[in-house]
Amino acid sequence: MQTFGDREIQELSDVLIDCVEGGASVSFMLPMSRAKAEAFWHGISTSAARGERVVLAAEDASGTIVGTVQVVLHQPENQPHRGDIAKMLVHRRARRRGVGAALLAAAERSALSAGKTLLVLDTVTDSDGDRLYARQGWQRCGQIPNFALWPDGRPCAATIFFKLLRR
Repeated sequence: MQTFGDREIQELSDVLIDCVEGGASVSFMLPMSRAKAEAFWHGISTSAARGERVVLAAEDASGTIVGTVQVVLHQPENQPHRGDIAKMLVHRRARRRGVGAALLAAAERSALSAGKTLLVLDTVTDSDGDRLYARQGWQRCGQIPNFALWPDGRPCAATIFFKLLRR
């Protein structure tokens, strides 16, 4: 997804709002307004258009976006081989159906196609994401206490992961 139309902005916003309202620690605090979500996705659209990141989306059978993930390609000049996985989001109604695993595999392929050989990410410790990344062969580096906040303001720990990519 390199250009975002109104439909994509709306549906990506629906996924983000659902995740935050469901308690996901993904950089946003409650209350999660539609305006805040749309502003975020407009900024991400601009970044993707500049080639700084790849945004992938998963759709359900009706064509509605139910999940998304980003590969941040733009890195400092001494890290041209590295990308970051960001904003892995799956709508609660689409969870436990392989959407996250499919998005992650697609993100890894996209990163490799863009010349990246190392991916890194952080996720809430003991979360669904934590388990997903471990199942998909990502390596745990460690845990940082009080790394971020849950949407309600409580602190949460994060686990840092990496994966070496090979053709």
